[in-house]
Amino acid sequence: MRHGMGHGMDDGMEGYVRPRSVLVTLALALVLAAGPAAAQAPDRSAPPKPGPAPALKLPAIQTHALANGLPVWIVEKHAVPVVQITLVVRAGSGADPESRYGLASLTAAMLDEGAAGKSALEIADAVDFLGADLSTSSSYDATFVSLHVPVARLAPALAVMGDVALRPTFAGADLNRLREERLTGLRQAHDSPPAIAAAAFPLLVYGASRRYGIGAVGTEETLRAFTPGDLKWFYDQYYRPDNAALVVVGDVRPDAVLAELGHVFGAWTATGPRPQPPALAAPPTLDERRVYLVDKPGAAQSVIRIGGVGVARSTADFFPLEVLNTILGGSFTSRLNQNLREQHGYTYGAGSRFDMRLSAGPFYATAMVQTDKTAESLTEFFKELAGIRQPVPAAELDRAKNYVALSYPGQFETTRQMANELAQMIVYRLPDDYFSTYVAHIQAVTAADVQRVAEQYVTPDRFAVVIVGDRQAIEPKVAALKLGPIRLLTVDDVMK
Repeated sequence: MRHGMGHGMDDGMEGYVRPRSVLVTLALALVLAAGPAAAQAPDRSAPPKPGPAPALKLPAIQTHALANGLPVWIVEKHAVPVVQITLVVRAGSGADPESRYGLASLTAAMLDEGAAGKSALEIADAVDFLGADLSTSSSYDATFVSLHVPVARLAPALAVMGDVALRPTFAGADLNRLREERLTGLRQAHDSPPAIAAAAFPLLVYGASRRYGIGAVGTEETLRAFTPGDLKWFYDQYYRPDNAALVVVGDVRPDAVLAELGHVFGAWTATGPRPQPPALAAPPTLDERRVYLVDKPGAAQSVIRIGGVGVARSTADFFPLEVLNTILGGSFTSRLNQNLREQHGYTYGAGSRFDMRLSAGPFYATAMVQTDKTAESLTEFFKELAGIRQPVPAAELDRAKNYVALSYPGQFETTRQMANELAQMIVYRLPDDYFSTYVAHIQAVTAADVQRVAEQYVTPDRFAVVIVGDRQAIEPKVAALKLGPIRLLTVDDVMK
């Protein structure tokens, strides 16, 4: 017993003293070994150079077609047992007939408001019960019906998606309810300077008679005039298998999912020749700068949009413009944001955008700025718009290209993201190697390319300048800049 107790006490002493001494010894050894390195100050004279962009290794895009000719693009991703299915219809707000603007958007929104004898609530309950997400949306160029669902529930979820996409009801009561929601939204927008600027800019650049001059939801006048028959006409005209495609991304096997899709979409038929969307009128070109001031008395901030007609998505200058816009206003470290936000503190954020569509969409630079700094902000905007037309320093060019290249793979992380990228390929008929060559095209952009497209597309002397703010507070200093004659407008002038 005495031996046992003594041994136990020795064990206890070892358990308390020896590990501590071992740790101290190890710490001293590490300090002594790291001494020379620790004494050397880190080099902070320049940021570390980024490594090469990660290789974008995507699963193969498998192309098939159902018996009725409906194309099906499949990408297998087996890491998570979910699947994203998107029906892409090649018709959006750009296909709205003249004087019926808003028809495509309303038709898309009405798809899941009632279908195949089910109400909107019954559709939503069925989708929720399956743990799925079903949505409908539209752009100027296309309409999308999207389903995200666990693979185990794919068959019943596809049945609901098929009802929504192929058998919408377009009931009058549902149309009236959705119409009132949209009319309320338009009326509320009269009190929102950002919404006023968003409506005023395209109207003043394109004009009310051109499709891109009016927002996708249309106007109060057009919304009030729509009937269920109008929506059914648009649906019958453009929703057809020879004007659509299916995108499937997720934990599926091609043979099995094609069979499921065939059960739901295989009997979908088209009648008559494939429709051609109405040709959009050629956008106007400005030969001088035009300044518009939309008076919003009492506005705490001014909203500025400067720009004009940009380019179509099919432009051969797509990649140089991506790099140019990244430098100018397409990232947090862009010139506009660093100038107006970081250097001067006039705004929480400033940026620019080329909104590329099937036809030439708008280009604009924009920010919401302090009312008392409206004129000063305009000065800085034009400083940067003029500056981007000059040669871009090599370091800034490399930084912008690396930003675009290094962030590109992040657009393919989820099934939803990948399906969205594939849908864009379908809508804009991009080449088969678009994804695999994207980074190489970005890295090939030169300073001369950026300067060339800047001189061609960024023309500050021929831009529209739209300012939404308190006229009494901002007009004198804005006029003193002598940007051009100021055309005064009311909110009702631009909110159609």
